[in-house]
Amino acid sequence: MDGPGDPPEGTPEGAPGGGDEEYRSVVFDESFVRAARLQEFSARERMDDHAPAVRTRHAWARVSASRQVLLLVMLIALAFGTAVYMGLRHPYKEPRPPAAEALRTALVPLAPRDPVPGAASVKDLFDNSPAAQFRDGDEGVTLPAARRTQNFSENLVMTALATAKEYTVKSALDPAVLTGGSQRTVRLLLAPTQLAQFDRSLSHPAADGRYAATGWLIRFDPARVALADRIVRTQGTFSITEVSPAALEVSSDHTFVYAVRPATGPQDASLFTVRRTMRFRFDRDDLQEHHVQVLQSSLLAGPESCSADDAAYLRPLLAGQRADTAPPAATDPYATDRITPAVCGALPPSAQPTPPRH
Repeated sequence: MDGPGDPPEGTPEGAPGGGDEEYRSVVFDESFVRAARLQEFSARERMDDHAPAVRTRHAWARVSASRQVLLLVMLIALAFGTAVYMGLRHPYKEPRPPAAEALRTALVPLAPRDPVPGAASVKDLFDNSPAAQFRDGDEGVTLPAARRTQNFSENLVMTALATAKEYTVKSALDPAVLTGGSQRTVRLLLAPTQLAQFDRSLSHPAADGRYAATGWLIRFDPARVALADRIVRTQGTFSITEVSPAALEVSSDHTFVYAVRPATGPQDASLFTVRRTMRFRFDRDDLQEHHVQVLQSSLLAGPESCSADDAAYLRPLLAGQRADTAPPAATDPYATDRITPAVCGALPPSAQPTPPRH
């Protein structure tokens, strides 16, 4: 007996062999199921008083594991790149200090018109000279009050001033340096960027404005000159300025008076005067490392001959000696006006001692 036939109205919709054949091309594979935004609760979950029959799946859960790793790597790379960019362009980063400069030097010898006065007593020379009221040694190297600047604290300002004073004392008052001995104490204070210029200035001095040893320190040729007294009479000032958010500059203006005599023979002593102005720079690394950059050094020195070669040593005229050529207009190293550039100046009688007559 044949089975039941099709109903009069035809095969029911959705039954195998039904009329809507187009849905047979849809394949619900695993990727399609994972991408679905809605997920049906399981039978057990529906028994646990879940009101809705379905739940919304988070977008991150619909992404495959490999894609999740790739997105995570991209996010880390983006964050790292942003941090680097902000570090390079940050408006509040530490300003760079000015580029290191080479020392520039100038030395003007001061020639006397008459023989250099001398005396057996150094005290008589000092007491009858313009240096009579000067202080002894580093007592005359006094510092101004330290006050904070816009970008530097009071402690940093004091550090800059104290280092400038230390350089001044060691380069102009230390007897070992003055007599051509070891220069190590001065060298240790210099910024590393200036060491090559300093070393060349001492090994191959030249009167070219860059490589004169006497631009860095004051010293005499020990074969010609000896100190008649280890005490140097000193007077001068310091001033400090913030030149940028990253650097301080200290200016110094000091007059040093030395008692000298010939290296051989019991001859009279005489006075030799040096007025030296200097400009020092300190960046934050210099302040931390106890270093200084010496930018400029200008000297008036006498009594000397105009023809004196001062690149390696200062060459004072000693008691009774005369300058080898006639000097130009008088230039007083004790005057407080600005040093003017010149090839040679004249040392006036008022700038020299007048020993008492016996």
